Amino acid sequence: MTEIGLRPSPISATVNFAAEGVQHGFLRLPYSRDDSAWGSVMVPITVIRNGKGPTALLTGGNHGDEYEGPIALFDLARTLKAEEVSGTVIIVPAMNYPAFQAGTRTSPIDRGNMNRSFPGRPDGTVTEKIADYFQRVLLPMADLVLDFHSGGKTLDFLPFCAAHILANKQQEKKAFELVTAFAAPYSMKMLEIDAVGMYDTAAEEMGKVFITTELGGGGTATAKSAAIAKRGTINVLRHAGIVAGAVETGPTSWLDMPDGRCFSFAEEGGLIEPVIDLGEAVAEDAVVARIHPIGRTGMAPREIRAGMNGILCARHFPGLVKAGDCVAVVAIVTN
Repeated sequence: MTEIGLRPSPISATVNFAAEGVQHGFLRLPYSRDDSAWGSVMVPITVIRNGKGPTALLTGGNHGDEYEGPIALFDLARTLKAEEVSGTVIIVPAMNYPAFQAGTRTSPIDRGNMNRSFPGRPDGTVTEKIADYFQRVLLPMADLVLDFHSGGKTLDFLPFCAAHILANKQQEKKAFELVTAFAAPYSMKMLEIDAVGMYDTAAEEMGKVFITTELGGGGTATAKSAAIAKRGTINVLRHAGIVAGAVETGPTSWLDMPDGRCFSFAEEGGLIEPVIDLGEAVAEDAVVARIHPIGRTGMAPREIRAGMNGILCARHFPGLVKAGDCVAVVAIVTN
């Protein structure tokens, strides 16, 4: 597992990835700190293996304030039986476990954003060490990867499953087949603002079939968003042939984020007033939000306008906004 020029990973697994059956354990990362000189970060992991077949790597808590993935994956780890599996399912409900424990997007230990830390470093920060272990140990095992996201505390999304446009069209086709199988209310051809350092990019560059989600936001989950995550996970495993049974299909609207015009950003801070709600149609140059100055009364608000026709698929969640914040995301409905 060690590449030339790199130290071995300091993380050790208390599970045996080659063993048959169900194993619940930890990825143990030594972490010396004030209250525990020989302490460790203990990242929960479950491995369910039964004979030959594909390997699915299922992850949540890449950002610690996004909860649909952890809900679905802690539940799946508890309920999925070995005899129901053909192949291997690796479940990590909370990748950035320190961030998950703190309920924050980034790690309270090193402020590390897991989804901007790949390929990681075995001699780096805690977040970089976890990313390195995924890069060099877990991702190479996987045939398909499902990584759950939602808007966290700062964004709110329409519930969608997504994949990226890729140069490898066969890999891309398999990814969008998994998106279809997930059967979220919306399905997205997704554009990233900056894909450098992302878990998505690391998996895709290895040739893995990778899909992700955005299933709500506001720093919480709902009964609806949790149910979408649970059903989608089983659907993906069924489509891959890892779990028996028919995919539970449902209506989905396909969306596309073709270019940077999708995003609208605040140029100054203040009090945000939404003008349209998620899922509503918007025309190019239409006002999607207003930002009211809060330093004094009598000041006109700054209008935030859409860069393209479509529907509002994401919005800034907190009532106050800072300069540079993403305020709105518009996507095109393609079906």
